[in-house]
Amino acid sequence: MGRIDDTRPFIPVNIAVLTVSDTRKAADDKSGDTLAKRIEEAGHKIADRMILQDERAEIADQLRAWCAREDVDVVISTGGTGLTGRDVTVEAHRDVYEKEIDAFGTVFTMVSMQKIGTSAVQSRATGGVAQGTYLFALPGSPGACKDAWDEILKYQLDYRHMPCNFVEILPRLDEHLARSKG
Repeated sequence: MGRIDDTRPFIPVNIAVLTVSDTRKAADDKSGDTLAKRIEEAGHKIADRMILQDERAEIADQLRAWCAREDVDVVISTGGTGLTGRDVTVEAHRDVYEKEIDAFGTVFTMVSMQKIGTSAVQSRATGGVAQGTYLFALPGSPGACKDAWDEILKYQLDYRHMPCNFVEILPRLDEHLARSKG
């Protein structure tokens, strides 16, 4: 298991939260609220927050727009990761990814198995990188958002987490672009 190295400084990151739902509005976006609360409690900043319907092209366009912003380091979406016909968030994420973080879905499934047993197989949670930005797609339930944040993202988005974390390599995610320019 990892540990927090208190000799290292905490480095806040800027996180955009996207709720994907055909029915949710700001007043009843419990999953988005769950993520926003945990993000702020951890000391990070909400860079933006939005609700979009389950439309693959619109989701991908918003992910790309956030990836292009210098004030967004991480995007976390909630909703649309299931198996029904309208669940297209995973496909939209993969349309944007330059690299997929394969183990994110695996670790999320392991965490979910402890909470909901074999029902965890119905989630297609995913993570990836694009334009120097981390992207994570979580299921649409508040419980799944809590599990993903409390058991995985809270630690990986904390620079003090050892032996390694996502924050320490954040400046290097788009180094291939710098190499190709010159």
